Amino acid sequence: MFKLLRLLPALLLALCLPAHANWHLDGESSRLSFITGKNGDTAEVHRFLVLHGSVDRKGAAGLRIEVDSVSSGVPLRDERMRDDLFEVDRFAEATVKAQIDLRPINDLANGAQIELRLPLTVTLRGQSHSYNALLLATRLDERRFQVVTLEPLILNANDFGLLPGLEGLRKFAKLKSINPTVPVNAVLIFNAR
Repeated sequence: MFKLLRLLPALLLALCLPAHANWHLDGESSRLSFITGKNGDTAEVHRFLVLHGSVDRKGAAGLRIEVDSVSSGVPLRDERMRDDLFEVDRFAEATVKAQIDLRPINDLANGAQIELRLPLTVTLRGQSHSYNALLLATRLDERRFQVVTLEPLILNANDFGLLPGLEGLRKFAKLKSINPTVPVNAVLIFNAR
């Protein structure tokens, strides 16, 4: 009985740990994709393959995107996007930052979900723009939760100084037009540590 009483505080601490833990992005299981439109009637899905992120105990959330990991399925297009559009030599990463109230997520039962309207800031090519994102957080289990966009985040190339690079891509590919607005979707898995 004495051993059980000594172990009880340690067990309670272990059960409470995820609620007070730092959360780290599982980059292998997460996905950040965007859709481009060209010539008025063609849409294509692209994604970034390398993501890093965390949410600290106070709810400060950050996502870092290695922009040179852009993947469109066409290697030459990827190279042009890296060099001419995103200028990865000067701007290697894009970031998303937000402040989250973790209490509603930590209070979720396994499998339960909650919708969140969350202000966030996207920084790309050294320029920042704020958005209101509608997200769905799902508690997968005691040590994992998932955040997905319920509505795509609509980014405008002009907000990030991307129009000259976009025009260069249009000319290179001999296109009539490339849509400067881009819907972005995310599926992010976080693990407690």
